[in-house]
Amino acid sequence: MFEGFEIAEVDTDGARIFIRRAGSGPGLLLLHGFPETHLMWRDVAPKLIDRFSVVCADLRGYGKSSCPPSSPDHAPYAKRAMAADLAALMTKLGFSRFMVAGHDRGGRVAYRLALDHPGRVEKLAVLDIVPTADAWDRADAQLALGYWPWSVLAQPEPLPEKIVAAAADAIVDNALGGWGSPPDVFPAAVRQAYVKALHDPMHIHAICEEYRAAATLDREHDHADRSVARRIACPVLTLWSEHGALAEWYAAEGGPLELWRRWADDVQGGAMPGGHFFPEELPDETTAKLSDFLLPPKARRPG
Repeated sequence: MFEGFEIAEVDTDGARIFIRRAGSGPGLLLLHGFPETHLMWRDVAPKLIDRFSVVCADLRGYGKSSCPPSSPDHAPYAKRAMAADLAALMTKLGFSRFMVAGHDRGGRVAYRLALDHPGRVEKLAVLDIVPTADAWDRADAQLALGYWPWSVLAQPEPLPEKIVAAAADAIVDNALGGWGSPPDVFPAAVRQAYVKALHDPMHIHAICEEYRAAATLDREHDHADRSVARRIACPVLTLWSEHGALAEWYAAEGGPLELWRRWADDVQGGAMPGGHFFPEELPDETTAKLSDFLLPPKARRPG
């Protein structure tokens, strides 16, 4: 996996971020979700390095990145803090402007990065999410049961930490097998890496803090932006699982595409014929969609 990629750990103002990087061309930052790490991009990133300078990062508190101390209001794990990490990371790597694609939790960090650092993000791709405030404001039994980490991991400590520590294997298997993607999509080594990341108490606590922040500060930040009509300035691509929850849950509101159009003027996208983890399930199709969106027409390959 990631043949030809350089490994590095980069100190930002608030965390030490683990990355793999390779390629040439405009900067492209790829961000993972839960319960994944940067390994989720293993079959997509290598296909992009002849057109982009690709950076795959572990979010703070995930994978091999550090776990800064939290606070009672969970601010160190709000998407605002996590986005600041990545803005600093890309500065240190020499990118004043760059593109970003994020799946699941990484998508939430990615759109916060575009909102808080509008001069830095040229294009934004968000994969299988709707904005955090929109999700929580419309939360019902479907979300509580279908995407249980939202409610379970956001509970006060130490209950979620104890649950994850006692059942890391079951949590990973439930997520990977229960959100619409076939289990055989995930090689044993990748699955084990995801499980291993949930065995470290510091990372478990950090991940729970991130979910607590999503239920509180992240919602507040979204509501504050909406109250002053703050919008995402760059073009946005939204892709979602054809077999997943988003296409059904938000159909009455026009689906994910219409929800994102309330946040940005230039939005395109559509459903992918896979489950929630479609970047791992459908790497070729995901690469093609990202390339078509991120590259200017004259730079795209024919056929």
